[in-house]
Parts: sequence; C-alpha cells; structure tokens
Amino acid sequence: MDIRTKLISAAERLFDRHGFTATGMDRLTREAGLSSRTVYKHVGSKTALIATVLSERDRRFMQCLDVPSVDGLFVALEDWVRVEGARGCLFLRAHGETGGDTPEIKAALTTHKSMFRERIAAILALDLGHAADEALIEQILVLFEGATSAAVYRGSSAVTAAREAAAILIEQARR
Repeated sequence: MDIRTKLISAAERLFDRHGFTATGMDRLTREAGLSSRTVYKHVGSKTALIATVLSERDRRFMQCLDVPSVDGLFVALEDWVRVEGARGCLFLRAHGETGGDTPEIKAALTTHKSMFRERIAAILALDLGHAADEALIEQILVLFEGATSAAVYRGSSAVTAAREAAAILIEQARR
C-alpha cells in the first residue's frame, strides 16, 4: 500500500469512528505509522485531508450503489451498514463539525449529495423503465438518508423499514 493510500485509509477510519475534531494530527500520524512531515507533505493540511477522505468515501460509496433497482439500493445500504458500521453520513458529520463554513468540505458535501441524487434518479429510471418524477426521486432520497441516520440508533431495522416503504412507493409508481 502506498503512503497516500495508507494515510487516507487511516484518516477515514479515525474520522468515521471518532469525528474530525477529536482526531488530532498526532493521533493520525501514529495510526498511519507516518511522521507528521510525511503527512503534511502528502495532504497539505487537515482540511485538505478531510476533503480527500470525503472524495475517497464518495468513490467507494457510489461504487456500492451501482445497482439496477431501488430494492438493490437499499440492499447496498444494508451491506454498507453491516461492513462499514452505522455512524451516519460522514459528509453531513464533516459539514456539521466544521459549521458549514469550510469551502472544501462544503464543496465535497454538495458534490456528493448532487451525485447521489442523480444516482437515485438513474436507478429509478432503470427500475421503472422511464424517468421518475421529482417527487418520487425526493421520497426515495429521504427514505435512504433517513435510514442512514436512524441506523445509528436503531440498527439495520431502520434500513429494512425504509426498504419496505420504498417498495410500496415503487409499486404505486408502476400503476
């Protein structure tokens, strides 16, 4: 594993588990087994590291959502929660911890959520055989986001409930 990959992996793990503020650079360098000089050489600043971690998280998350149906979307979320854990959306947590005032993090959030909405629209079009209306896209998005948040304290049953609700919406849209 190259230094940059090792650093980003350690940072994502720490940020996801402990938060952005609570994860100091000293802790990160210890976890990654790198000197602070090496860390700063590869990422420049903690803010740049957070933005890089979010970019990598986006890539991995969107890859998991390469599915042909809304049901598959929620199965992917169930798998994500099982493998990655249920700690809520890392993008929203980064935005919240930084007060929404850090341009790099705000841009990462905006890009991720926009691409996520586009992915839902594309999955709905595949599932229904035609473009979905804006209301249905928004409903599926809110069910998914809500399940992601509720899984923090309710576990995978929150995702199951959202999956069942989505199935009802899809059935209604097919009529």
